[in-house]
Amino acid sequence: MYNSQLEPKKFFASVSMGEEEPFDFLRVLFEGFIAGGAAGVVVETALYPIDTIKTRLQARNIETIPTISGWTVLIPVIRVAFLLISRETETIAVLMDAARGGGKILLKGLYSGLAGNLAGVLPASAIFVGVYEPTKQKLLKTFPDNLSAIAHLTAGAIGGAAASLIRVPTEVVKQRMQTGQFASAPDAVRLIVAKEGFKGLYAGYGSFLLRDLPFDAVQFCIYEQLRIGYKLAAKRDLNDPENAIIGAFAGALTGAITTPLDVIKTRLMVQGSATQYKGIYDCVQTIVKEEGSSALLKGIGPRVLWIGIGGSIFFGVLERTKLLLAQRRPGAQNSNSSKQD
Repeated sequence: MYNSQLEPKKFFASVSMGEEEPFDFLRVLFEGFIAGGAAGVVVETALYPIDTIKTRLQARNIETIPTISGWTVLIPVIRVAFLLISRETETIAVLMDAARGGGKILLKGLYSGLAGNLAGVLPASAIFVGVYEPTKQKLLKTFPDNLSAIAHLTAGAIGGAAASLIRVPTEVVKQRMQTGQFASAPDAVRLIVAKEGFKGLYAGYGSFLLRDLPFDAVQFCIYEQLRIGYKLAAKRDLNDPENAIIGAFAGALTGAITTPLDVIKTRLMVQGSATQYKGIYDCVQTIVKEEGSSALLKGIGPRVLWIGIGGSIFFGVLERTKLLLAQRRPGAQNSNSSKQD
């Protein structure tokens, strides 16, 4: 009681690294690769249709929105969720554009480009978490306990920068396929390189970093800080549903904040060799001039839904995989399954 009154105030949630076993960079790197790859593949597969609709909504003026044909499988949950959350007539229009036969969402078109995207998502997610985890743990040992948020912000930005080398070409190919420009990932890569050169695979790289570095840093910082605070209040480790709820909140909040950056990134990546926009500043100016400032928030409903659910799945799978890997370490039985924050 006495001690808690004498402690200085802490502005961020803090975590003590004092009792932990010696830092093993290679083990943390390897476990981060495995956990990140697993979480990335699961969340991308589960939520790819929502990402497709979000991309088509943001890119509607590029004149590449196709009518989907294929399997007649209805996904009512996604459709109802979009209609309830976004309430945007454009969102409803995209859902109808994505359909044939009474407004049903058809599965084949919404999963266009998934296989090629997974080939990039797996290594990108593995690299991100593989870099993030050891960087975070190293920084947590360097910074004082009450500055743990800075460690999480910095580690998130560094992880995002490392993963961007794979993320950006993957995103370019995925979004061009989602908007109907190419039929397959190999064709997309071949034709983009032929028409635009190798740099075409990195179209919108600046805007991607402008969106993703702050996104990664803020999302992981919010998630980690909420998790630390919750553990301190509950005086126990979190279970899977609690990790998922915190992940959903962190994802949805960060997704809403970064929507304008996502719109800019999408327009620059999807335009191809048309050079409708000359850069980030010109893109913002043109959008505001021709469509109004509200266009920078296009797709915010689907984006918040997508990233909120995605955060829930990603962080849930991530923490569960990290726990399983920790339990397989030599001597893990003796220590109460060491948890990493």
